[in-house]
Amino acid sequence: MVNKSEILDHAQVVDVDGEHVGVVDHLEGEDKIKLAKSDPNAEGHHHIIPLAWVKEVNDNKVILSKSRSDVEASWQES
Repeated sequence: MVNKSEILDHAQVVDVDGEHVGVVDHLEGEDKIKLAKSDPNAEGHHHIIPLAWVKEVNDNKVILSKSRSDVEASWQES
């Protein structure tokens, strides 16, 4: 499991293939990441993804274990 303290606000979030998914707005509770609504992929809405989807954090980049299409099909809008 990834150390959530490594996930910084405004870090880029990419899918398993390195494709841009969003930007971290902030951590939400103990086990969620809220993505910034200002990112073009967000279409003006915050989206929530589970911390469990994070494969690793590297160079201030959050790398997910899912493809972008899987993430977008399953993220929660807030």
